[in-house]
Amino acid sequence: MPSSDDFPEILQMHAELAAARKLVQAAQAEAREAQAKALEAEAKAARIQAINADLLARNAHLELMNALMRRDKYGAKSERASRLIDQLEMTFEELEADASEAESLAAQAAAKTTTIGPFIRKRTTRRDFPADIPREDVVIPAPEQCPCCGSAELSHLPADITETLEKVPARHKVIRTVREKVSCRQCEKIRQAPAPFHVTPRGMFGPHFLADLVFQKYGLHQPLNSQRDRLEAAGIPLSLSTLADQVGAVCAALRPIALLNDAHVLA
Repeated sequence: MPSSDDFPEILQMHAELAAARKLVQAAQAEAREAQAKALEAEAKAARIQAINADLLARNAHLELMNALMRRDKYGAKSERASRLIDQLEMTFEELEADASEAESLAAQAAAKTTTIGPFIRKRTTRRDFPADIPREDVVIPAPEQCPCCGSAELSHLPADITETLEKVPARHKVIRTVREKVSCRQCEKIRQAPAPFHVTPRGMFGPHFLADLVFQKYGLHQPLNSQRDRLEAAGIPLSLSTLADQVGAVCAALRPIALLNDAHVLA
């Protein structure tokens, strides 16, 4: 038990502890206030950056639209004008991506504060996807009981539908054509079904693969070395000479159709 002489010291210690707690609380409050101001400043800077990026993207879009309208009105005057439009499209693509990234970063920074609102870019009205694209319904069932009162007497309302465009990656497969053989025990002759038709000699590639190969090269201007790299990344190593050989074989196979088209057009 402390004596009566120790009470003044105990009271002084309690007072010092209370003062220390107040100092700690004040320091914590100042730290929270400083952190809030720092987050607010960061959100403001991110918002300004998003606005500037949006303005740059809008300016690039206007320049691109101006160049396209000039081409539609006056026609393609030179190869330089075509290259200029390509360059403007690339610039607009990069600036548009930067603006979207800055908008997302500004929204993340604004979510940490209560005084700065997010910057939302103005976008054109989204068009519906074409009706001929296959649809896959993913149904999220409604609760069977009310989460508030637990009642099971629920009435269904019109559901909200969100359409999201998705891509099914291309899948390669090897088709094994097995031709069975039979041998006659009387005449000792071997019979076998004829080999199926192949577009190119040796039947190493199917028609869908060849059609995609040629379309990528001539329709989308994708060189064979780029296609070779993509196939190799998918686990299908093919040499450039093999692909070029198949392109030549396809051109030879389609030559009669090309001659008929030429005769029809030039008639």
